[in-house]
Amino acid sequence: MSEQIRFDYNNVLASVVGPEHGITEGDIEKIKDKISKAVSGISTIRKEGNPGFVTLPYATDSADEIQKFADSIADKYENFVVLGIGGSALGNIALNTALNHPFNGFLSKEKRKRPRIFVMDNVDPDVFNSLFDVIDLKNTLFNVITKSGGTAETMSQFIVVRDMLKKVYGESYSEHVIATTDPEKGNLKAIAKEEGYKTFDIPQNVGGRFSVFSPVGLLSAAVTGIDVRKLLEGAKAMEERCKDESFKNNPAYMYSILHYILGIKKGKNISVMMPYSSRLKDVADWYRQLWAESLGKKKGAGFVGQTPVKALGATDQHSQVQLYAEGPNDKLIIFLGVRTFDSDVTIPKAFEDKKGVNYLCGHTMSELLHAEQKATALALTKSKRPNVTIWLDKVDENSIGQLLYMLELATAFSGFLYDIDPFNQPGVEEGKNLTYGMMGRPGYEDKKKEVEQMREADLKYVI
Repeated sequence: MSEQIRFDYNNVLASVVGPEHGITEGDIEKIKDKISKAVSGISTIRKEGNPGFVTLPYATDSADEIQKFADSIADKYENFVVLGIGGSALGNIALNTALNHPFNGFLSKEKRKRPRIFVMDNVDPDVFNSLFDVIDLKNTLFNVITKSGGTAETMSQFIVVRDMLKKVYGESYSEHVIATTDPEKGNLKAIAKEEGYKTFDIPQNVGGRFSVFSPVGLLSAAVTGIDVRKLLEGAKAMEERCKDESFKNNPAYMYSILHYILGIKKGKNISVMMPYSSRLKDVADWYRQLWAESLGKKKGAGFVGQTPVKALGATDQHSQVQLYAEGPNDKLIIFLGVRTFDSDVTIPKAFEDKKGVNYLCGHTMSELLHAEQKATALALTKSKRPNVTIWLDKVDENSIGQLLYMLELATAFSGFLYDIDPFNQPGVEEGKNLTYGMMGRPGYEDKKKEVEQMREADLKYVI
């Protein structure tokens, strides 16, 4: 089992980055009533099991079923294609990037031993068409994921794939489709029953961006060889750890509290997640949706929320850190650090007469990456830029389970601090409804009229 992940927030303290940009014990004391309300709110969620993301780490029966199915089809297919968007895609991508071989799709089947994964999370026709240049329908299994069963992007992809499969297999095409959707309702559930697809249920009280530990994320993980039981063990370990109601001992609660104070009181309205591991880069992408869609809300006459940004160390030291160090001091930087990598590379002796290069020789790449992370944190701290670090002992199923669950719980806790609902997304609905109207969906004729009545662009301002 991996060590517990550690949350180091020294570099947001006023004693380190100064009182203008840092946090004091007094700042936390001033919101103690909000904190107590949030602790109580999470306690109620746990007792009621609703929203259901808090129950997923304990869903071992579901994980066993998924693992059994994944093992049964491991030798039958070369490719596993996820059709999904948003919460139905980002968790799959994050798990695959973190826990599978970085070049998994290019390994031979003998080395890979499991199907390749492709996640089609957009309706860009160039990319979608290109998929069929690299896969053969005859050895591909498709997993269509939409809880509502009506997501326009996902269902449009599925309709195309279904047509292609029927042309190859006729009515037996259904053997190449898995539907992950609501257990009782929705168009996809009805279609799955009518056409005989294998199905996996998304719990009704689990929203998309909180669904990575449900069949939404676990199925593709298991199919590609990730140990989903260990993933849930990590999530469970973090949930048990975070039952401590003392926020000073609770990494999820403290993560949330620091963001809240820095955003509301210190003007830090941007949350930058910067892993120093390429395997964690898509965790930062997953986090962007979790934090943005959950907390960016209209509240009365005002607005709350922070803008999440992803970066990658050391890559983005050469593109973004200049802004972070000398641009507006409106950010909290979250470093993700890995203490031990699965492998390492020693830099061999070379260029003895070039002192500006030779100093690297004899060191390892992990040493260099760790040095860059520490140096960047120190440089930002010296510039009074608040930053924290989440340390993983190593990148494995257990540590990833811990990390993702910590961030989910911190997001829910933040909803109580902001006094908003972190589990809905009303700001997304109007765009969806207008799209439905433009595409001719019955019941949305008024939205189509709205679009048709839009004022034409003034060509004076089109150059």
